[in-house]
Amino acid sequence: MATNISEQPAKASGTYRIGGDVTVNRLGYGAMQITGPGVWGDPKDPAEAVRVLRRAVELGVTFIDTADSYGPFVSELLIREALHPYADDLVIATKAGLSRSGPGDWRPLGRPEYLRQQCELSLRHLGLDSIPLYQLHRIDPKVPLADQLGELALLREEGKIQHIGLSEVSVAQIEESRAITPIASVQNLYNLANRSAEDVLEYCERNDLAFIPWFPIATGELARPGGPLDAISTAHGASPAQLALAWLLRRSPVMLPIPGTSSVAHLEENVGAADVRLTDDEFEAIAKAS
Repeated sequence: MATNISEQPAKASGTYRIGGDVTVNRLGYGAMQITGPGVWGDPKDPAEAVRVLRRAVELGVTFIDTADSYGPFVSELLIREALHPYADDLVIATKAGLSRSGPGDWRPLGRPEYLRQQCELSLRHLGLDSIPLYQLHRIDPKVPLADQLGELALLREEGKIQHIGLSEVSVAQIEESRAITPIASVQNLYNLANRSAEDVLEYCERNDLAFIPWFPIATGELARPGGPLDAISTAHGASPAQLALAWLLRRSPVMLPIPGTSSVAHLEENVGAADVRLTDDEFEAIAKAS
């Protein structure tokens, strides 16, 4: 397998150590889109989903993010089919805490016995002995946070998970969580067009927590013909999506973008963003324009 950056462009994104000891290339892959419509059931083309996953690893992606609720379990099973036995440097993160009753339906469920059950199922479906990063998909307001994170802490003590992450949380919730158990990562909505989680990102930077932006390629009006990204796109021979990802990688050393796709062509375009080097002026221009 190729080992140089030109053939594995994801390596150009640099590395980050999740929890201080799990090293990944910063530009990863989010595996939500390899399921059916509404993130429910099997994908239209399972063979293409397998090709996407294998191509991601060929391109140097070492961080794949999924969840038990994607399908449910469809994404995890496809990851195992495509990539097991896993390369030594491949890190798979998954999540629990959202239950599903149909396409597009997501409901927080954080009862300790449910989180434990889902962890055991994810271990089985992924073919892992221990999950490197296990994230609470949503905090369940009906269950004490100490009970939810306490169960994850027990799973970590048992060796079934290595690090605990959070998703869609505020700074206050992160601090409350860290008072209960060590937290390694936060996954919030963040992109050029929506930076409402800026305070969470800054908190993660100060405390060396991985910040995993989901839906990272929203460019909004910036991508329109004649828009503010046109000149920069032309200068780099890069698409607006690639600029959006390059901007995220430049924004913070704790940023781990996980663009998702069900197409090999789109995957290759996304990973190509790791090679885009924005100047200071370009970075500021993109930030101000959005």
